[in-house]
Amino acid sequence: MTDPCSPGAPGGYPSDCEILEGYRKRVREKKLMDPVNTIDPLVLEKAKNIRILLLDVDGVLTDGTLLYTSKGEECKAFNTLDGFGITLLRDAAVETGIITARKSAMVERRATELKMAHIYQGSRKKSEPFKEIQKKTGCKPFEIAYMGDDWLDLPLLNQVGLAITPANGDDEVKKQVHYVTPRGGGHGAVRDACNLILQAKGVLDNLLAEYQNR
Repeated sequence: MTDPCSPGAPGGYPSDCEILEGYRKRVREKKLMDPVNTIDPLVLEKAKNIRILLLDVDGVLTDGTLLYTSKGEECKAFNTLDGFGITLLRDAAVETGIITARKSAMVERRATELKMAHIYQGSRKKSEPFKEIQKKTGCKPFEIAYMGDDWLDLPLLNQVGLAITPANGDDEVKKQVHYVTPRGGGHGAVRDACNLILQAKGVLDNLLAEYQNR
């Protein structure tokens, strides 16, 4: 049988074939440039062990901007990409949680919406809820990841098995973590962290296929 995409094939549509091949080429090139596929193997090895991902809020789940209404009420903007990443982790039996120094009813609401297992607000000494989570879950430090963006997060970042900061994290923090996400806080950074863990566990492609076939 003559390949309809071969040059000069009767009834063929070379232009369509060229478009298809161009699309395939872009996919191949994108895969080569995908940050997940260029991560240090040691980072992937650490990510493979993770059973819990803990997150700071301001600068991680948000871009760090603090907005107040005329009545003095605080407002926060969350990214749906991050939210879906957290859902995907739950699908892969990875728990998530929040440890933040500030207190906000909106953070409580968002964490509840996403069915996050661990919610600690008003925690300036973040090592304390970290120890409580270990005791409650039986997880060892190497099975827990934490994502923070500033100096207040350093004590905890230096204890966990996988330390992550977003692209907008402080420079001193970036020097001490295992992984810096391609995107900034509030703009998909948490999704990057979720994808890293899912990729390391070898389930990212299966989850994608599952959603594509729904």
